[in-house]
Amino acid sequence: MSKKALVTGVTGQDGAYLAQFLLGKGYEVFGLHARRSTDTKWRLRELGICDRVRFIEGDLADAASLQRAVIKAEPDEIYNLAAQSFVGSSWDQPLLTGTVDGLGVAALLEAVRQFKPDARFYQASTSEMFGLIQAAQQDENTPFYPRSPYGVAKLYGHWITVNYRESFALHASSGILFNHESPLRGIEFVTRKVSDAVARIKLGKQKELRLGNIDAKRDWGFAGDYVEAMWLMLQQDKADDYVVATGVTTTVRDMCKIAFECVGLNYQDHVVVDPAFFRPAEVDVLLGNPAKASLVLGWRPRTSLVQLVEMMVEADLHRVRRE
Repeated sequence: MSKKALVTGVTGQDGAYLAQFLLGKGYEVFGLHARRSTDTKWRLRELGICDRVRFIEGDLADAASLQRAVIKAEPDEIYNLAAQSFVGSSWDQPLLTGTVDGLGVAALLEAVRQFKPDARFYQASTSEMFGLIQAAQQDENTPFYPRSPYGVAKLYGHWITVNYRESFALHASSGILFNHESPLRGIEFVTRKVSDAVARIKLGKQKELRLGNIDAKRDWGFAGDYVEAMWLMLQQDKADDYVVATGVTTTVRDMCKIAFECVGLNYQDHVVVDPAFFRPAEVDVLLGNPAKASLVLGWRPRTSLVQLVEMMVEADLHRVRRE
């Protein structure tokens, strides 16, 4: 019989790529779907898999719905990817972010403990937990120092996963993923904001791109590569935590340069630094060390930053032309 997986956040970037990956491996995929007024399934449709995912209504802010979802799906594997995932919004909505990204993880783990304790559990942790970095390159042993309500909430979710693993012997792993992007990224994230603006400027629909701290450095990879690491964690005999990253850091400025060069333009002619987009507490540098994931999981990123940016710009050119 095929394995069953329950994916929270299935309509997000990572959830869509993970669902596609799992379906390719013969899984029956259940997706937790929070009822919203906007169209949230467009990513699944773009990948051509929307009708292959079995949706279960539920929300990380509603513990009872999580219990029902676990009971209904009876999953072999659970991937918790749902979150209020935009760092900037976490200052405007700190309580919502804490409820979903922190306490929501505890509610889901408790549902697993009570109703499906043999299921293998994946928690989507984040490099934003490192925040004010305590080491030049961050690995699983680097101390955390989050610099946003998002990072703080995610740190709770990370440690409660470790706690349930150690307290109740759950097979619960956390992937500390560094920035991972794709053509399915939300428009509010800087990489997609850049690729969308490049397409609009090239096609004459926009003149400038306003950004905040363009000297911030990030370790960017392709989300389609990173979901394989999530799956590999749950195939191990022992649950553990892993940093998933490329090991290469790039400034927002250089990422913009790459993106504009894709369409034959100079970023300096169009990018405007706007103080309105600076964050109350900035994370200046993030650089991951994926050595453990490479050694234990056999995982390595396949897509370079240049390939990723070209992919995103091409997708947005197609979207803008279609408009």
